[in-house]
Amino acid sequence: MSVKGHQRKLDLENGRVDLSHGSGGRAMAQLISGLFHQAFGNEWLARCNDQSAFEVAAGRMVMTTDGYVVSPLFFPGGNIGSLAVHGTINDVAMSGARPLYLSASFIIEEGFPFSDLKVIADSMGSAARSAGVHIITGDTKVVERGKADGLFISTTGIGIVADGLDLSADKARVGDRVLVSDSLGDHGVTIMSKRQNLAFQTEVGSDSAALHNLVAVMVAAGGSGIRVMRDPTRGGLAATLNEIAHQSELGFRLHEASIPVKPAVAATCELLGLDPIHVANEGKLVAIVAPDLADAVLAAMKAHPLGSDAADIGEAVADNRKFVQMATGFGGRRIVDWLWGEQLPRIC
Repeated sequence: MSVKGHQRKLDLENGRVDLSHGSGGRAMAQLISGLFHQAFGNEWLARCNDQSAFEVAAGRMVMTTDGYVVSPLFFPGGNIGSLAVHGTINDVAMSGARPLYLSASFIIEEGFPFSDLKVIADSMGSAARSAGVHIITGDTKVVERGKADGLFISTTGIGIVADGLDLSADKARVGDRVLVSDSLGDHGVTIMSKRQNLAFQTEVGSDSAALHNLVAVMVAAGGSGIRVMRDPTRGGLAATLNEIAHQSELGFRLHEASIPVKPAVAATCELLGLDPIHVANEGKLVAIVAPDLADAVLAAMKAHPLGSDAADIGEAVADNRKFVQMATGFGGRRIVDWLWGEQLPRIC
């Protein structure tokens, strides 16, 4: 009788991950082939090697890596799987690159339901296929109960950026415009609302999305006039702009009334004592653009589904303190400095 005849089919409805699924034996092979290969299936994975070889197009290669430890694992608008794919694609795309391939590494806690793992893997496969990106290699580890919060995912992304395009956080110049692609704070408020069991009349959902196609139309419109792009994830817009301010040695002046925030997100932030500019996003970007090209880039953003509410929210200014200032609309301003990971608000 063949070895295959001894294998028991995965119970994807009621079964759970156990330590044998990370032991490197038959059970692990069955988990990989019966769940992950089904979700991600492509020609590279089908070869079942410990690595994947791929052709490299002309241009410069871009590489990023990230880890996802989201709680809760499922939330309105996505889950840890789709988030991992979108987040990694976006990190590659912020260089102006076209994302090509991903790797995915899973650390799974013993007892994790196969049904949940399948939903997460399927969402990763769907998100990657929708973006035209392939998950071509990965790894699976199983740890004892209590050694992980259900599931952790680590990803690496690779892409190609065209010659002549060099976006970097040290390239902002005084007079540059600050553009955002859409309303801020949706993802962070969604996660915090679920953690706090908050309910609202208007459902707030994660903004998780792959931004590389939006980036492509922006680059086509602005080219090298785009100094830097970032996806304002942890720390939100405030942290992102403060990082750029310190790397470019200037400041930013924002106009609070111009910053797009959904009413439900603003209300939730007020309830929780938060400011939307400090809340995480997963499907939005901020771009610093030369003033003579800002209108063209903004128009291109607004013509794309992921940039329909794009806005020009401020400008880069000379400031040796490297502060981000925000006009409040009441004749005053707020200054927020993000230094060594600490939020230091100042009123002046």
